[in-house]
Amino acid sequence: MLAVHDAVDYRYGIRDNLAQFAHQLVQVFFVGLTIGMFRTVVPALAESEFGVARGSFMMLMAFVTAFGFVKGTLNFVAGRLSERIGRKRVLFLGWLAAVPIPFMILYAPSWNWIVAATVLLGVNQGLAWSMTQTSKLDLTSADQRGLTIGLNEFSGYFGVAVAGIVTGYLATAYGPREGLMIFGLTVVALAGLLTLMWVKDTLPWAHAEGKKHAAGLMGGPQPRYPTNIGGQPNTWEVFTLMSWRDARLASVSQAGLVEKFVDALVWVFFPVYLYQQGLSLAGIGWVVGVYGFVWGISQFVTGHLSDRVGRKKPIVAGMWLCGAGVALVLLGEGELWWSFAAAVMGFGMALLYPTLSAAVSDIAHPAWRGSAIGIYRFWRDLGYGIGALLLGAVAALFGGIEAGFWFTAAAMFVSGAIVLLACEETHPRLNPAAD
Repeated sequence: MLAVHDAVDYRYGIRDNLAQFAHQLVQVFFVGLTIGMFRTVVPALAESEFGVARGSFMMLMAFVTAFGFVKGTLNFVAGRLSERIGRKRVLFLGWLAAVPIPFMILYAPSWNWIVAATVLLGVNQGLAWSMTQTSKLDLTSADQRGLTIGLNEFSGYFGVAVAGIVTGYLATAYGPREGLMIFGLTVVALAGLLTLMWVKDTLPWAHAEGKKHAAGLMGGPQPRYPTNIGGQPNTWEVFTLMSWRDARLASVSQAGLVEKFVDALVWVFFPVYLYQQGLSLAGIGWVVGVYGFVWGISQFVTGHLSDRVGRKKPIVAGMWLCGAGVALVLLGEGELWWSFAAAVMGFGMALLYPTLSAAVSDIAHPAWRGSAIGIYRFWRDLGYGIGALLLGAVAALFGGIEAGFWFTAAAMFVSGAIVLLACEETHPRLNPAAD
């Protein structure tokens, strides 16, 4: 462990760590590109290219269900593992897991291969996206957490949107499988190479921050850390704290889980719905891309906003606005209207998404912050799997994917109300610990 005088040598803040911060932004952009290649072509052509029968809602949702459960579990593993072997090694393991994906898409004889490829995608996303976020939080100061996560999620979801559009055009030009192969192999190879060459491990920054807290060297308002947990807690202690023993962290975790219902909907049902309405693959790419672009770009503003006005208000407003955007999809028609609804959904996501992670970071002690972020992300991305199962069941029960849209909108409103009633403000400047 670092001595206190060694801990003083580590500097915090985006400006003081700009080079590494920029490298991590590039990494999360590549992570977004990797998941984005599954967002347009794969669900839209599930029936014609991969043999999924029309109306097989549970089969259609199978690959998102697999992704959600695997990514959620790997988020959990990544947080604890990174506190033992370092952030950089976990990030590189994430890129190694992605190497077979483009080949599996190219040679897939059935939808089962796509489900299997999505399992590896879940491993990649759980390890790699978790590490890009955790690493940037290691490097920055407490009053920049909202901005930090906003920039992280902007870069990642900008990558998702870019990939959705580019793969739509590549699929048209070279064929669905060949286009995804070219795109995926290029992204994974570049990302792995850049990780080895330029990314530094940021675990020493986290260790130094913990030493400074212990020595009373951290300035500014003190966070309201949970008091019902030890200084070096085990995995079960952190898990139970995040899941039910702390009302703030538990309400944030459930909101993270429910908001992924929207992403599961946008991933599968939105492209299928638009395809059924007669929109081209390129048109679907642009409409779904609006969701990603607005979500990504707006986080430049919304992440920083939560550093000023606090976490709770943007979370509640974002949950409700995003739910309203989901409902709007069914209340009109035409590419322009669907793009508007997608923009409303995207802005709602921009309000809530970085702010939920910032709220966890506010009150998670540096000694177990990596684990707390991993467990929050476990619950959040479990929402992909749970949401996909529920959306598939609702659509099957009521005979159409439109029911999935109404279900998702209702779930977002209820979840936002839980945060409103159960969660106090976490920002240390606005709700500091008592002296």
